[in-house]
Amino acid sequence: MTLSPGAPPLLDIIQSATEPIITVDELQRIVMFNAAAERVFMCAAAQAIGASVDILIPVRFRSIHAKHVKRFMDTGISERQMGLGAPLWGLRSNGEEFPMEASISQTCTESGVFLTIFLRDITERQRIDQTLRASRDELTRLSNALLHVREQEKKHIARELHDDLGQSLTALTMELSQLEAGLAPADTDARERVRAIRKLIKGTFASLRRIAADLRPVMLDDLGLAAAVEWLVANFVSRYGIDTETDIQIGPSEPPKQVATTLFRVVQEALTNIAKHAQATTVHVRLACDATHCALTVRDDGVGATPENLTKKLPLSLGLQGIRERVRLLNGEVTIHTRKKGGFRLEVWIPARESDTPWEAT
Repeated sequence: MTLSPGAPPLLDIIQSATEPIITVDELQRIVMFNAAAERVFMCAAAQAIGASVDILIPVRFRSIHAKHVKRFMDTGISERQMGLGAPLWGLRSNGEEFPMEASISQTCTESGVFLTIFLRDITERQRIDQTLRASRDELTRLSNALLHVREQEKKHIARELHDDLGQSLTALTMELSQLEAGLAPADTDARERVRAIRKLIKGTFASLRRIAADLRPVMLDDLGLAAAVEWLVANFVSRYGIDTETDIQIGPSEPPKQVATTLFRVVQEALTNIAKHAQATTVHVRLACDATHCALTVRDDGVGATPENLTKKLPLSLGLQGIRERVRLLNGEVTIHTRKKGGFRLEVWIPARESDTPWEAT
Protein backbone atom coordinates (compact mmCIF):
# COMPACT_ATOMS: atom_id res chain seq x y z
CA MET A 1 0.00 0.00 0.00
CA THR A 2 1.38 3.40 -1.02
CA LEU A 3 0.78 6.55 1.04
CA SER A 4 0.97 10.19 0.02
CA PRO A 5 3.29 12.34 2.16
CA GLY A 6 0.28 14.39 3.28
CA ALA A 7 -1.87 11.45 4.29
CA PRO A 8 -3.11 11.28 7.90
CA PRO A 9 -1.71 8.60 10.24
CA LEU A 10 -3.28 5.19 9.69
CA LEU A 11 -3.92 2.36 12.09
CA ASP A 12 -2.24 -0.93 11.40
CA ILE A 13 -5.66 -2.55 11.06
CA ILE A 14 -6.40 -0.44 7.98
CA GLN A 15 -3.30 -1.76 6.26
CA SER A 16 -4.61 -5.32 6.47
CA ALA A 17 -8.34 -4.59 6.15
CA THR A 18 -10.27 -6.96 3.89
CA GLU A 19 -12.62 -4.18 2.73
CA PRO A 20 -11.58 -1.21 0.53
CA ILE A 21 -10.60 1.93 2.46
CA ILE A 22 -9.82 5.14 0.59
CA THR A 23 -8.85 8.54 1.94
CA VAL A 24 -9.21 11.77 -0.05
CA ASP A 25 -8.21 15.35 0.71
CA GLU A 26 -10.29 18.52 0.50
CA LEU A 27 -9.88 18.58 -3.29
CA GLN A 28 -11.11 14.97 -3.44
CA ARG A 29 -7.72 13.69 -4.52
CA ILE A 30 -6.85 10.20 -3.38
CA VAL A 31 -4.14 10.20 -0.71
CA MET A 32 -4.56 6.65 0.60
CA PHE A 33 -5.60 3.49 -1.26
CA ASN A 34 -5.33 0.20 0.63
CA ALA A 35 -4.65 -3.26 -0.81
CA ALA A 36 -8.32 -4.28 -0.73
CA ALA A 37 -9.17 -1.20 -2.80
CA GLU A 38 -6.52 -2.24 -5.32
CA ARG A 39 -8.16 -5.67 -5.68
CA VAL A 40 -11.72 -4.37 -5.93
CA PHE A 41 -11.05 -1.48 -8.32
CA MET A 42 -8.32 -3.41 -10.24
CA CYS A 43 -6.10 -0.37 -9.92
CA ALA A 44 -2.62 -0.16 -8.38
CA ALA A 45 -2.24 2.24 -5.47
CA ALA A 46 0.63 3.98 -7.30
CA GLN A 47 -1.78 4.90 -10.11
CA ALA A 48 -4.61 5.95 -7.78
CA ILE A 49 -2.62 8.15 -5.39
CA GLY A 50 -2.90 11.79 -6.45
CA ALA A 51 -5.74 11.16 -8.89
CA SER A 52 -9.27 12.45 -8.45
CA VAL A 53 -11.67 10.08 -6.73
CA ASP A 54 -13.80 10.46 -9.89
CA ILE A 55 -11.72 7.71 -11.53
CA LEU A 56 -13.50 5.26 -9.19
CA ILE A 57 -17.02 6.52 -9.97
CA PRO A 58 -19.12 6.06 -13.14
CA VAL A 59 -19.49 9.33 -15.06
CA ARG A 60 -23.25 9.63 -14.50
CA PHE A 61 -22.81 9.59 -10.69
CA ARG A 62 -19.83 11.92 -10.34
CA SER A 63 -21.70 15.20 -9.88
CA ILE A 64 -24.01 13.66 -7.28
CA HIS A 65 -21.04 12.23 -5.40
CA ALA A 66 -19.20 15.56 -5.44
CA LYS A 67 -22.23 17.35 -3.97
CA HIS A 68 -22.58 14.73 -1.26
CA VAL A 69 -18.91 14.97 -0.27
CA LYS A 70 -19.04 18.80 -0.17
CA ARG A 71 -22.18 18.71 1.98
CA PHE A 72 -20.49 16.25 4.33
CA MET A 73 -17.39 18.41 4.63
CA ASP A 74 -19.54 21.46 5.39
CA THR A 75 -21.90 19.83 7.87
CA GLY A 76 -20.16 16.66 9.07
CA ILE A 77 -23.40 14.77 8.45
CA SER A 78 -23.49 11.89 5.99
CA GLU A 79 -26.59 10.40 4.42
CA ARG A 80 -24.66 7.23 3.66
CA GLN A 81 -24.23 4.44 6.17
CA MET A 82 -23.02 0.94 5.48
CA GLY A 83 -25.96 -1.35 4.81
CA LEU A 84 -28.56 1.45 4.58
CA GLY A 85 -30.14 3.06 1.56
CA ALA A 86 -29.66 2.34 -2.11
CA PRO A 87 -26.28 0.97 -3.23
CA LEU A 88 -23.64 3.20 -4.77
CA TRP A 89 -21.81 2.30 -7.94
CA GLY A 90 -18.09 1.95 -8.36
CA LEU A 91 -15.98 1.79 -11.53
CA ARG A 92 -13.19 -0.74 -11.99
CA SER A 93 -10.19 0.13 -14.14
CA ASN A 94 -11.46 -2.22 -16.88
CA GLY A 95 -14.68 -0.15 -17.20
CA GLU A 96 -16.88 -2.58 -15.27
CA GLU A 97 -19.40 -1.02 -12.90
CA PHE A 98 -20.33 -2.73 -9.63
CA PRO A 99 -22.61 -2.01 -6.65
CA MET A 100 -21.10 -1.11 -3.30
CA GLU A 101 -21.99 0.23 0.12
CA ALA A 102 -20.08 3.09 1.72
CA SER A 103 -19.58 4.89 5.00
CA ILE A 104 -17.60 8.11 5.31
CA SER A 105 -15.75 9.78 8.17
CA GLN A 106 -13.89 13.08 8.50
CA THR A 107 -10.49 13.73 10.07
CA CYS A 108 -9.03 17.20 10.71
CA THR A 109 -5.24 17.43 10.94
CA GLU A 110 -2.59 20.09 10.62
CA SER A 111 -2.26 19.07 6.99
CA GLY A 112 -5.94 19.74 6.32
CA VAL A 113 -9.27 17.93 6.27
CA PHE A 114 -9.34 14.35 5.04
CA LEU A 115 -12.27 12.08 4.28
CA THR A 116 -11.92 8.34 4.76
CA ILE A 117 -14.36 6.21 2.81
CA PHE A 118 -15.06 2.63 3.88
CA LEU A 119 -16.42 0.54 1.01
CA ARG A 120 -17.92 -2.89 0.54
CA ASP A 121 -18.38 -4.66 -2.80
CA ILE A 122 -21.90 -6.14 -2.74
CA THR A 123 -21.91 -7.68 -6.22
CA GLU A 124 -22.25 -11.21 -4.89
CA ARG A 125 -24.89 -10.23 -2.38
CA GLN A 126 -26.96 -8.57 -5.08
CA ARG A 127 -26.62 -11.68 -7.23
CA ILE A 128 -27.91 -13.80 -4.34
CA ASP A 129 -30.73 -11.32 -3.72
CA GLN A 130 -31.75 -11.48 -7.37
CA THR A 131 -31.71 -15.27 -7.23
CA LEU A 132 -33.86 -15.23 -4.12
CA ARG A 133 -36.29 -12.77 -5.70
CA ALA A 134 -36.54 -14.97 -8.79
CA SER A 135 -37.14 -17.99 -6.58
CA ARG A 136 -39.77 -16.11 -4.57
CA ASP A 137 -41.49 -14.97 -7.76
CA GLU A 138 -41.51 -18.56 -9.00
CA LEU A 139 -43.04 -19.73 -5.72
CA THR A 140 -45.66 -16.99 -6.02
CA ARG A 141 -46.56 -18.15 -9.52
CA LEU A 142 -46.75 -21.71 -8.24
CA SER A 143 -49.01 -20.67 -5.36
CA ASN A 144 -51.24 -18.81 -7.80
CA ALA A 145 -51.41 -21.86 -10.04
CA LEU A 146 -52.23 -24.16 -7.10
CA LEU A 147 -54.98 -21.84 -5.88
CA HIS A 148 -56.37 -21.64 -9.40
CA VAL A 149 -56.41 -25.43 -9.71
CA ARG A 150 -57.92 -25.87 -6.25
CA GLU A 151 -60.72 -23.38 -6.85
CA GLN A 152 -61.51 -24.97 -10.19
CA GLU A 153 -61.49 -28.44 -8.63
CA LYS A 154 -63.80 -27.32 -5.84
CA LYS A 155 -66.16 -25.80 -8.38
CA HIS A 156 -66.03 -28.98 -10.47
CA ILE A 157 -66.72 -31.24 -7.46
CA ALA A 158 -69.55 -29.00 -6.29
CA ARG A 159 -71.19 -29.23 -9.72
CA GLU A 160 -70.70 -32.99 -9.84
CA LEU A 161 -72.25 -33.38 -6.40
CA HIS A 162 -75.19 -31.19 -7.32
CA ASP A 163 -75.81 -32.69 -10.75
CA ASP A 164 -74.97 -36.39 -10.39
CA LEU A 165 -75.78 -37.14 -6.76
CA GLY A 166 -78.64 -34.66 -6.77
CA GLN A 167 -80.21 -36.38 -9.76
CA SER A 168 -79.69 -39.80 -8.18
CA LEU A 169 -81.38 -38.69 -4.95
CA THR A 170 -84.24 -37.19 -6.95
CA ALA A 171 -84.65 -40.48 -8.83
CA LEU A 172 -84.68 -42.37 -5.53
CA THR A 173 -87.40 -40.04 -4.23
CA MET A 174 -89.52 -40.70 -7.34
CA GLU A 175 -88.98 -44.46 -7.09
CA LEU A 176 -89.90 -44.34 -3.43
CA SER A 177 -93.12 -42.47 -4.23
CA GLN A 178 -94.07 -45.17 -6.78
CA LEU A 179 -93.25 -47.87 -4.25
CA GLU A 180 -95.39 -46.15 -1.63
CA ALA A 181 -98.29 -45.83 -4.06
CA GLY A 182 -98.29 -49.62 -4.55
CA LEU A 183 -98.44 -50.45 -0.86
CA ALA A 184 -101.66 -51.68 0.71
CA PRO A 185 -103.28 -49.13 3.02
CA ALA A 186 -103.06 -51.60 5.89
CA ASP A 187 -99.32 -52.23 5.45
CA THR A 188 -98.29 -49.74 8.13
CA ASP A 189 -94.84 -51.23 8.70
CA ALA A 190 -93.87 -50.79 5.07
CA ARG A 191 -95.27 -47.27 4.97
CA GLU A 192 -93.30 -46.39 8.12
CA ARG A 193 -90.11 -47.68 6.50
CA VAL A 194 -90.85 -45.60 3.39
CA ARG A 195 -91.25 -42.49 5.54
CA ALA A 196 -87.94 -43.24 7.28
CA ILE A 197 -86.19 -43.67 3.94
CA ARG A 198 -87.75 -40.45 2.65
CA LYS A 199 -86.50 -38.63 5.75
CA LEU A 200 -83.03 -40.07 5.21
CA ILE A 201 -83.01 -38.91 1.57
CA LYS A 202 -84.14 -35.44 2.67
CA GLY A 203 -81.28 -35.27 5.18
CA THR A 204 -78.84 -36.44 2.50
CA PHE A 205 -80.10 -33.69 0.20
CA ALA A 206 -79.42 -31.11 2.92
CA SER A 207 -75.91 -32.46 3.54
CA LEU A 208 -75.25 -32.49 -0.20
CA ARG A 209 -76.26 -28.84 -0.56
CA ARG A 210 -74.16 -27.86 2.46
CA ILE A 211 -71.06 -29.68 1.22
CA ALA A 212 -71.43 -28.28 -2.30
CA ALA A 213 -71.92 -24.77 -0.93
CA ASP A 214 -68.85 -25.11 1.30
CA LEU A 215 -66.82 -26.16 -1.73
CA ARG A 216 -68.03 -23.34 -3.94
CA PRO A 217 -71.13 -21.35 -3.01
CA VAL A 218 -73.23 -20.61 -6.07
CA MET A 219 -74.34 -17.32 -4.55
CA LEU A 220 -70.74 -16.02 -4.56
CA ASP A 221 -70.84 -16.20 -8.36
CA ASP A 222 -74.50 -15.27 -8.80
CA LEU A 223 -75.34 -12.85 -5.96
CA GLY A 224 -71.95 -11.46 -4.94
CA LEU A 225 -69.69 -11.29 -1.92
CA ALA A 226 -72.13 -9.73 0.58
CA ALA A 227 -74.77 -12.42 0.06
CA ALA A 228 -72.15 -15.17 0.23
CA VAL A 229 -70.72 -13.90 3.53
CA GLU A 230 -74.22 -13.47 4.99
CA TRP A 231 -74.98 -17.07 4.03
CA LEU A 232 -71.70 -18.23 5.53
CA VAL A 233 -72.45 -16.49 8.83
CA ALA A 234 -76.04 -17.78 8.91
CA ASN A 235 -74.80 -21.32 8.33
CA PHE A 236 -72.20 -20.86 11.09
CA VAL A 237 -74.84 -19.67 13.55
CA SER A 238 -77.25 -22.50 12.74
CA ARG A 239 -74.52 -25.13 12.98
CA TYR A 240 -72.76 -23.96 16.16
CA GLY A 241 -75.25 -21.64 17.88
CA ILE A 242 -72.69 -18.87 18.41
CA ASP A 243 -74.17 -15.37 18.41
CA THR A 244 -72.65 -13.53 15.43
CA GLU A 245 -73.04 -9.89 14.38
CA THR A 246 -72.29 -8.75 10.84
CA ASP A 247 -71.60 -5.34 9.34
CA ILE A 248 -71.16 -5.61 5.58
CA GLN A 249 -70.73 -2.48 3.47
CA ILE A 250 -69.85 -3.00 -0.17
CA GLY A 251 -69.91 -0.17 -2.66
CA PRO A 252 -71.92 -0.11 -5.86
CA SER A 253 -69.24 -2.08 -7.72
CA GLU A 254 -68.51 -5.66 -6.68
CA PRO A 255 -64.80 -6.35 -5.91
CA PRO A 256 -62.91 -8.45 -8.47
CA LYS A 257 -63.68 -12.17 -8.35
CA GLN A 258 -60.29 -13.17 -7.00
CA VAL A 259 -60.59 -10.59 -4.19
CA ALA A 260 -64.14 -11.74 -3.42
CA THR A 261 -63.11 -15.40 -3.36
CA THR A 262 -60.16 -14.67 -1.06
CA LEU A 263 -62.30 -12.68 1.38
CA PHE A 264 -64.94 -15.42 1.39
CA ARG A 265 -62.30 -18.09 2.10
CA VAL A 266 -60.77 -15.96 4.86
CA VAL A 267 -64.14 -15.57 6.61
CA GLN A 268 -64.78 -19.29 6.13
CA GLU A 269 -61.42 -20.25 7.67
CA ALA A 270 -61.77 -17.73 10.50
CA LEU A 271 -65.23 -19.00 11.48
CA THR A 272 -64.01 -22.60 11.30
CA ASN A 273 -61.14 -21.78 13.64
CA ILE A 274 -63.50 -20.02 16.04
CA ALA A 275 -65.81 -23.04 16.11
CA LYS A 276 -62.93 -25.46 16.75
CA HIS A 277 -60.65 -23.52 19.09
CA ALA A 278 -62.07 -20.26 20.46
CA GLN A 279 -64.81 -21.38 22.89
CA ALA A 280 -66.43 -18.05 22.04
CA THR A 281 -69.95 -16.85 22.83
CA THR A 282 -70.04 -13.89 20.44
CA VAL A 283 -68.41 -13.15 17.09
CA HIS A 284 -68.26 -9.93 15.07
CA VAL A 285 -67.68 -9.89 11.31
CA ARG A 286 -67.11 -6.54 9.59
CA LEU A 287 -66.46 -6.23 5.87
CA ALA A 288 -66.14 -2.95 3.96
CA CYS A 289 -65.20 -2.55 0.30
CA ASP A 290 -64.85 0.59 -1.78
CA ALA A 291 -63.20 1.43 -5.08
CA THR A 292 -59.68 1.24 -3.63
CA HIS A 293 -59.58 -1.58 -1.06
CA CYS A 294 -61.45 -4.11 1.04
CA ALA A 295 -61.06 -4.33 4.83
CA LEU A 296 -62.21 -7.36 6.82
CA THR A 297 -62.26 -7.85 10.58
CA VAL A 298 -63.32 -11.04 12.36
CA ARG A 299 -63.12 -11.01 16.15
CA ASP A 300 -64.42 -13.15 19.00
CA ASP A 301 -64.54 -13.13 22.81
CA GLY A 302 -63.01 -16.58 23.17
CA VAL A 303 -60.04 -17.94 25.08
CA GLY A 304 -57.49 -16.34 22.76
CA ALA A 305 -53.86 -17.43 22.76
CA THR A 306 -50.35 -16.16 23.25
CA PRO A 307 -48.27 -15.78 20.06
CA GLU A 308 -46.11 -18.71 21.23
CA ASN A 309 -49.09 -21.01 21.77
CA LEU A 310 -50.57 -19.91 18.47
CA THR A 311 -47.69 -21.46 16.53
CA LYS A 312 -47.96 -24.70 18.51
CA LYS A 313 -51.59 -25.30 17.49
CA LEU A 314 -50.80 -26.94 14.17
CA PRO A 315 -54.27 -27.00 12.51
CA LEU A 316 -54.91 -23.40 13.57
CA SER A 317 -51.47 -22.18 12.51
CA LEU A 318 -51.76 -23.93 9.14
CA GLY A 319 -55.13 -22.27 8.59
CA LEU A 320 -53.67 -18.86 9.39
CA GLN A 321 -50.74 -19.55 7.08
CA GLY A 322 -53.22 -20.32 4.31
CA ILE A 323 -54.97 -17.01 4.98
CA ARG A 324 -51.67 -15.13 4.90
CA GLU A 325 -50.65 -16.77 1.63
CA ARG A 326 -53.97 -16.03 -0.10
CA VAL A 327 -53.88 -12.39 1.01
CA ARG A 328 -50.19 -11.98 0.16
CA LEU A 329 -50.80 -13.11 -3.40
CA LEU A 330 -53.17 -10.14 -3.78
CA ASN A 331 -50.63 -7.70 -2.25
CA GLY A 332 -52.73 -7.49 0.90
CA GLU A 333 -51.90 -7.48 4.61
CA VAL A 334 -52.96 -9.69 7.53
CA THR A 335 -52.80 -8.60 11.17
CA ILE A 336 -53.59 -10.82 14.15
CA HIS A 337 -54.31 -9.57 17.67
CA THR A 338 -54.72 -12.14 20.43
CA ARG A 339 -53.83 -12.74 24.04
CA LYS A 340 -54.62 -15.39 26.63
CA LYS A 341 -58.29 -15.11 27.64
CA GLY A 342 -58.48 -11.93 25.59
CA GLY A 343 -60.20 -13.12 22.44
CA PHE A 344 -58.91 -13.17 18.90
CA ARG A 345 -59.06 -10.51 16.17
CA LEU A 346 -58.12 -11.05 12.54
CA GLU A 347 -57.74 -8.01 10.27
CA VAL A 348 -57.28 -8.24 6.52
CA TRP A 349 -56.65 -5.46 4.02
CA ILE A 350 -56.65 -6.15 0.26
CA PRO A 351 -56.42 -3.71 -2.69
CA ALA A 352 -59.67 -3.81 -4.65
CA ARG A 353 -58.09 -4.38 -8.03
CA GLU A 354 -57.20 -7.29 -10.25
CA SER A 355 -53.95 -9.11 -9.48
CA ASP A 356 -51.22 -9.37 -12.09
CA THR A 357 -51.46 -13.15 -11.77
CA PRO A 358 -55.17 -13.97 -11.39
CA TRP A 359 -56.06 -17.45 -10.21
CA GLU A 360 -59.82 -17.12 -9.91
CA ALA A 361 -61.70 -20.00 -11.42
CA THR A 362 -63.83 -19.11 -14.39
